[in-house]
Amino acid sequence: MREYLLTLCITAAVTYLLTGPVRKFAIVAGAMPEIRARDVHREPTPRLGGIAMFFGLCAGLLVADHLPNLNEVFTKSNEPRALLSGAALIWLIGVLDDKFEIDALIKLGGQMIAAGVMVMQGLTILWLPIPGAGTVSLTQWQGTLLTVALVVITINAVNFVDGLDGLAAGMVCIAAAAFFMYAYRIWYGYGIEAAAPATLFAAILMGMCLGFLPHNMHPARIFMGDSGSMLIGLVLAAGAISITGQVDPDAMKLNLGGTRDATHAMLPVFIPLLMPLTIIAIPFADLVLAIVRRTWKGQSPFAADRGHLHHRLLEVGHSHSRAVLIMYFWSALIAFGTVAYSVHSTNMWILLLIVALSAVGLVLLLLPRFTPRTPGWAEGFVPPRYRRRRGALAAEAAYASEAAAQPETESRRPVGAGVNGATAVGTRPSSLDRSKAESSR
Repeated sequence: MREYLLTLCITAAVTYLLTGPVRKFAIVAGAMPEIRARDVHREPTPRLGGIAMFFGLCAGLLVADHLPNLNEVFTKSNEPRALLSGAALIWLIGVLDDKFEIDALIKLGGQMIAAGVMVMQGLTILWLPIPGAGTVSLTQWQGTLLTVALVVITINAVNFVDGLDGLAAGMVCIAAAAFFMYAYRIWYGYGIEAAAPATLFAAILMGMCLGFLPHNMHPARIFMGDSGSMLIGLVLAAGAISITGQVDPDAMKLNLGGTRDATHAMLPVFIPLLMPLTIIAIPFADLVLAIVRRTWKGQSPFAADRGHLHHRLLEVGHSHSRAVLIMYFWSALIAFGTVAYSVHSTNMWILLLIVALSAVGLVLLLLPRFTPRTPGWAEGFVPPRYRRRRGALAAEAAYASEAAAQPETESRRPVGAGVNGATAVGTRPSSLDRSKAESSR
């Protein structure tokens, strides 16, 4: 565990320290696109944050290669090299897109090529654990197609959710933390060395996200861009592929007498079928809804719009920070809930806790629809937006009554035809206008 923590810290430190120089480089290189209609931010912000994240990935792999226990991952498996090859290719495509805005179909082709490069070097799905059927071996073509599909889906799911400051990096970090716990338990709990690469990938991915987040939290100083979102999506998919199609369920040797006990004990074996989907459940749902929505309108599935889940949270009335925290909450609930259920599936309290937290999440979603009424004695302990502001309310009421008492002819004047420098009736005069009117009297 200490070597994993060291690898995580080195990756986070390198990513964090490089993000500042990368930001200056992005400004000089002109990687600061104009504000688009679908954007939430109001000022041009440099991209290319994925450059720092990629070098953090390289630093993490380099450090792990020189550690005694983690060095076995590189000597007994070719998966780290496969990950680095695919990551370098997808990162290069992302950098070009951040600078030159390449076509969506070209990016899709690049994603498929990057997945194919990893497959050629051994990072592929060899078999699937199917409940009731046991382990099902896949042909080479079946494994290749399934691997490429999982990589492309994960990359685009993470890319689609990258719409608010700190959202994609935080959600992927939460997913990587849950995946690390699961993979670490498979390796050390069951003694299966085939789970070691996935555990290492999850630790490095957490370091990449944690190192970048301080620069990307609202208001963001730099965006990761496609060079970062596609990169972390590929690393996340690589870990899921490694532990799903490389770990042989028969190696766990769970031989129990009762059928029900055997089913519960085999849940850690069958969880890999669900884990890749649960860790990206929110981004995957956003991806599916976006494709359906755009196709229904006759648009390209890759056409950008403002209909994503995070955009809808802002439209409901949530602030930028609260929308991000809500997405964090649901991602953590789904990912960690799945891991907890796989460990203690016989404990009903786990399921009840997940249901209770889901109810809390629904309340958080509906918060903007409630008008908070803070008691007078508690106003000193809440943010200013939740205070009643009695003086402001009284002034508003007085101004409304004064406007209602004015003559009808005066109320029909067009906008801008005010008297003595004041604005017309029907528009709210500013404090400066009122002060000027009073001084003229």
